[in-house]
Amino acid sequence: MSKRCRGRPKALRRVESTPKVKYFKPRGVPLSEIEIIVITHEELESLRLVDLEGLHQVEAAQKMGISRKAFWQELQSARKKAVFALTTGKAIEIKGGNYVSSND
Repeated sequence: MSKRCRGRPKALRRVESTPKVKYFKPRGVPLSEIEIIVITHEELESLRLVDLEGLHQVEAAQKMGISRKAFWQELQSARKKAVFALTTGKAIEIKGGNYVSSND
């Protein structure tokens, strides 16, 4: 049985760069013993644009080529995942997503 998608397909997000480091984990605990929380490249980009670069959400959404609402959803998801991982001792892996490099 095939799975149906509701609504439009998710638009590609523009991501300026991907990080060289893909994993973060609590010190002294083997990665094999920790739950891994995945943050997508576009979620990380939303954090970078607002929390590091200081852009307003409207500006950041334009840079990523998405609506303000879609941007807000990416940002909220990224923040929730990051805080959950940091407060519960989980590892963070940065991978995947639906994006295109804006440097191409």
